[in-house]
Amino acid sequence: MQVHLTRNLIYATFKKTEKSMLTLDFSKQVVLIAGGSRGIGQAAARLFARAGADVAILYSHNHPAARRLSSEIASLHRNFISFQVNIENFSDCRSAIRKIQRKFGRIDHLINSAGIWNYAPFSKMSPAQWKQTLDINLNGIFNTCRLVAPTMKKQGGGCIVNVSSTAGQRGEANYSHYATSKGGIIAMTKSLAAEFARDGIRVNCVAPGWVDTDMISHVLTNSSKKREILRSIPRGKIATPDDIAAPILFLCSEMANHIIGEVLNINGGSVLCG
Repeated sequence: MQVHLTRNLIYATFKKTEKSMLTLDFSKQVVLIAGGSRGIGQAAARLFARAGADVAILYSHNHPAARRLSSEIASLHRNFISFQVNIENFSDCRSAIRKIQRKFGRIDHLINSAGIWNYAPFSKMSPAQWKQTLDINLNGIFNTCRLVAPTMKKQGGGCIVNVSSTAGQRGEANYSHYATSKGGIIAMTKSLAAEFARDGIRVNCVAPGWVDTDMISHVLTNSSKKREILRSIPRGKIATPDDIAAPILFLCSEMANHIIGEVLNINGGSVLCG
């Protein structure tokens, strides 16, 4: 086994026979990442590009981050395209994905990492808050999967990885809308995995715990809250986006070719289920 470490990216090559190799090599492949301008999606975009893939992203509003990511991926000599969309809007997604398909001719991997996380006690939650969270976190995944799956079927297969959360497994007080959306992602993952398997499309899911992204930065600036979070994680560490992106890369690789409908928990031991 040859292992090369570049920051948190692991390139590993395992020799099966003299003629057959399993490798984290995504050369000549195309990955589409929803929510690709920040956090886990951005980290995944970088890792896929370093592993040889061309990258397309959908993002909601962060133009500067999308431009910076474009420059980074260009420096790796990979192709890159980005589109600003409202992920909950089917027409927006359809227009962008059609342009991606025309540019690259294929989509090999779809990573659904777009999402929001807003505090809202249930007794005070408005219907608009509930709807917005489910629209973005859950309906957005319906949109991208519904639009990309036919392309994957025509080309003979592909991989879809959805980003859920520990909240989707155990619930989360004051974030019931978020937990509901993430639980729905798990159910959707398992349903699509069973439906698409014979078409050569592998559908899996990652379920992170706390991850140090801008989505929770307002929580981590509270030192007492951060200490409380760290105490709840047996490993004693809050994950980085790369800690989640690397397993996503693995699930899309040939090393995971018999993994279908899996929920991969990435939480440092804070929620032990599986």
